[in-house]
Amino acid sequence: MNTKTVIAVVGPTAIGKTARAIDLANTFDTEILSADSRQFYKEMHIGTAVPSKEELNATKHHFIQHKSIFDAYSVGHFESDALRLLEQLFEHKGIVILVGGSGLYVDAVINGLDVFPKVAPSIRENLNMEWKAQGLPYLQQQLKQLDPNYYQKVDLNNPYRVIRALEICVGTKRPYSSYLSQKKKERPFKTIYLGLQAERTMVYDRINARVDQMLQAGLVEEAKTLLPHKNLNALQTVGYQELFKYFEGVINLDTAIEEIKKNTRRFAKRQLTWLRKNKEIQWFPHDLPIEDVLKQLNV
Repeated sequence: MNTKTVIAVVGPTAIGKTARAIDLANTFDTEILSADSRQFYKEMHIGTAVPSKEELNATKHHFIQHKSIFDAYSVGHFESDALRLLEQLFEHKGIVILVGGSGLYVDAVINGLDVFPKVAPSIRENLNMEWKAQGLPYLQQQLKQLDPNYYQKVDLNNPYRVIRALEICVGTKRPYSSYLSQKKKERPFKTIYLGLQAERTMVYDRINARVDQMLQAGLVEEAKTLLPHKNLNALQTVGYQELFKYFEGVINLDTAIEEIKKNTRRFAKRQLTWLRKNKEIQWFPHDLPIEDVLKQLNV
């Protein structure tokens, strides 16, 4: 199986990863594994930019809306499920496409998860109480002080990610980031990284346009149905959290929309910060024809 290959399509949100992954899957007659943790949940369709019916019908996708927001599903679960599926696909495919904007989930499949020391459960309990009492910005500032490197990469709008990093910082007296990427696990396949890029202004324009499309498709209505479950881990997500504040009268709708766009742009910036550290990524213009990509990609 060491001749098998995973092509990992990466890049900032709204850059066009799904379309490029479909091009590659059709070229190599293979299937796609989604590593976008926001698209796992079937109750969240519009706000997570799930591929359209046409895109899903263009080639076989896996890990798209296969879970409920009420299911406990971690990156560790995903790593196990993805590796099991890859083993099955590699029985009759030489190449499989991995695509997604969740860098942690891509890395889990390709390199394995990092190992962290155990810390006292009371630390997480205290951090959860601080979150409830002081709010997420308070925890964000703690993380900025204790681990400025991870602060630049983590999804700051996800309190569970922030709390997880803080409990390691507090419990070990070391930055969470110091435990990352200590040693890659051996995988029975090789990986080729294909990164999509564009000028920052174009990325931001695409993000703004996507948010407008989501709103036209019914994002506000979708978010309203999920409001009773706003504290679930799956819903600590840009696009929903801002609208929850609107429903609760904290901000008006125009402000919520601007916050969604702003926070999505910030998320894209953090994605690129994470990806730029991976020197194995071969970067291509987002709109380069697939034929030209394949000429340069060492498959």
